[in-house]
Amino acid sequence: MSVHLHDHTEWTDVLEPASRELLSHAWSEATKVFSARGLDNYVKGASALRGLGRGAGPVNAWIDCAPQVAKEVGEDVVSELATTALMLASKTSGAVIELVLATAPTAARRLADATLFLQYLQFLNTLVAQAPRGVRPMLEHLDALLGQLTLGGLRRWATWGAHAHRTAYEEQIRYFGLDSKESQAVLQKERKGTLLVDVQRRINMYLRALWGRDFFMRPTAGDFESREGYQPFIEDYFIHLPDAYDAVDGNAGQVAATELYRAAAAHAAAHVVCTRQPMSAESLSPWQMAVIGLVEDARVESLAIQRFPGLRTLWASLHTANDQACASAGDWLNRLARAWVDPSHQDAHPWIAQGRSLLAEALPRIVANPFDNTVSWEVGVALAHSYRELTQGPGFQPRTDVQSAAYRDDNRYVWAFAGFDAERAIAAGYEPPQQVRRQVNLMEFANEIDVETAGDDAQEIWVLGTELFPYEDMGISFNESEGHEPLIAPCHYPEWDHMIQLERPAWVTVQERRPVSGDASVIDGILAEHRRLIGRMKYILDAMQPQGVQRLRKLEDGDELDLNAALASVIDMRMGRQPDPRIMMRSVRKTRDISVLVLLDLSQSTNDKVHSPHASPLSGSQPPGGKDSRLGRPSERAGVQEHTVLDLTRSACALLADAIAKVGDPFAIHGFCSDGRHDVNYWRFKDFDQAYDETAKAHLAGMQGQLSTRMGAAIRHASAALRHQRSSKKLLLVITDGEPADVDVRDPQYLRHDAKKAVEEAGRNGVMTYCMSLDPRADAYVSRIFGARNYLVVDKVERLPEKLPVLYAGLTR
Repeated sequence: MSVHLHDHTEWTDVLEPASRELLSHAWSEATKVFSARGLDNYVKGASALRGLGRGAGPVNAWIDCAPQVAKEVGEDVVSELATTALMLASKTSGAVIELVLATAPTAARRLADATLFLQYLQFLNTLVAQAPRGVRPMLEHLDALLGQLTLGGLRRWATWGAHAHRTAYEEQIRYFGLDSKESQAVLQKERKGTLLVDVQRRINMYLRALWGRDFFMRPTAGDFESREGYQPFIEDYFIHLPDAYDAVDGNAGQVAATELYRAAAAHAAAHVVCTRQPMSAESLSPWQMAVIGLVEDARVESLAIQRFPGLRTLWASLHTANDQACASAGDWLNRLARAWVDPSHQDAHPWIAQGRSLLAEALPRIVANPFDNTVSWEVGVALAHSYRELTQGPGFQPRTDVQSAAYRDDNRYVWAFAGFDAERAIAAGYEPPQQVRRQVNLMEFANEIDVETAGDDAQEIWVLGTELFPYEDMGISFNESEGHEPLIAPCHYPEWDHMIQLERPAWVTVQERRPVSGDASVIDGILAEHRRLIGRMKYILDAMQPQGVQRLRKLEDGDELDLNAALASVIDMRMGRQPDPRIMMRSVRKTRDISVLVLLDLSQSTNDKVHSPHASPLSGSQPPGGKDSRLGRPSERAGVQEHTVLDLTRSACALLADAIAKVGDPFAIHGFCSDGRHDVNYWRFKDFDQAYDETAKAHLAGMQGQLSTRMGAAIRHASAALRHQRSSKKLLLVITDGEPADVDVRDPQYLRHDAKKAVEEAGRNGVMTYCMSLDPRADAYVSRIFGARNYLVVDKVERLPEKLPVLYAGLTR
């Protein structure tokens, strides 16, 4: 790839002369920030924007802004910026696209991190769909907004306005233009005290003055949903600090946010400088790890205070524990931390006195060998053993017993795990390691010695790309003969813990399974049984057929010039008549641009029986009097026919799939059940890229109900599948017969809150979630999970096949 502009004539020749001249002037600056591949993407991006046919404005904005964005957050995000601009072309005008590109350098400079900038682009894509009239005024005030809000605060501020003024377009424009009192009030509510981007340069200079070296710092955005930021942490030698801090209460008054940043950065830098070798967590309990981590914090702070005594005052001001706190193990840890950093603080308890004495005795060793952290191990283990004897205090709870000093990091940097233990890893702030699956060829697979004692937690699993058959090929693979399913790489998702208000990282494992095939004629029988209902739906389906692109003419404000109207206005002007100012037109797509994923709850409860009349409402309701007025014969009500919830769900899916296939929308039908957090089973009965044919019908016929319902993980996995679709509207339709529950969860609220978080995450990614519940008592919890207007409770389960296609038609109209 070349760095010379004349080598890219294939792409530059399509540009307008003014754009080519601007590109030639910007090329010198671009070569300073782009690699050869980046320059190639830069030129191709300009050519692609020219192909949109929206004029030279977006092209010129791209040529001017792309090098500035690359300079601020790296060239890797520039291609994503171009992709976002191209995707917005089907949703908004060229002027808005130009403004998105023109303000991108401002966003990159204020966010100062590539990951946050990508999240900003996702936010814009969602906002265009929610409040299209508000995007332009918001972008015009972007510098002022990002000067007062974090990215999470901006998202909440914009979401409030989009929901409050969904159809009031004038109010929407005033809100996003900061011209309404509501806008100012919400802005003040979401405003943070001090942004990291405003003080990062000063903090860098401060650390360089202390240690004579540079440190790498990155912001973390922890306030998308709550106003609290993530705890500071160190990972891969990068110091991660919250992107905003408010002033906090100290032991001698309020401590400014800038001082809090100084304290957090100085503490993390002390870890980076003085911790050269991580400690092993093998054979340690969570309580021992907590105390050893506290001692390690005191060790690095003691070394820093030896060189810079003023740091003691800074750190001590942020410890607020008093000598009477004893309600939890966390209170005792906070008392010990304050006693070590603040010698003037009085706390005469024997355990605290022992901690002060042990650290004072070890201080000469610490100063003599500043990189030896075995002292922390020895002192921490001794204090952990004497805790219960000297304090008679409560047991340690890793989720709630944390340090209260806001500047302290989570200590993940100081630990190394020889063997993985989930509970200890979570207590130390580490994410569980991923199991490695290697794709190998046939010879490697056949010649390697299999470890027969290895279980599902094996460190490495070798996977052959195709099925392996015996030498005596009889058409049956080893997997089939041994009853094992072919391995598909598992997916790990976080899970929300409402007790600690934090996500447990990589907490749930979703394992995709191969669907079992049944008899496809069962689905054909269902369609034949419900032919009356299909006939009644014919008119609804015909109305949903796409109508193509229509042009709305005679507009004063539009996207394109209406040549006929413009010529008529010129003629009127020449003849001295008043011209018609409505000379614009707008092209409106009357096509359907939606992807639908139906997610089925396949838990054990779907095998329960549902009693319904023999001539059930599945085939349509009967007129009063028990007579069929069209056929003139008595209704068949003799006897009772039993169906399971799964049978009715299968019937509803068959009718819905037949309806969607006729309309032509891309759709998928997936199902799930769970057996604890490590084994959430997931099936793709019909995927987006698969035809609705005999194979898909056989998969629907083979559905089975089993195990439990861990709904949040399934919604996250389904949302990930929907996000890969290019449709502007994405619908996730969840069909369940009960509330979320699993065998390893006792708190009934735990999985409800996690499912609610999963639905909110899907909404932020542009996925609309709707629930059809078959539980008559579902109103008590389903509205809190999916929202007051995003669910339907089917009181009579036997009517599910009739209601589901009609619901789909209403949601996608």
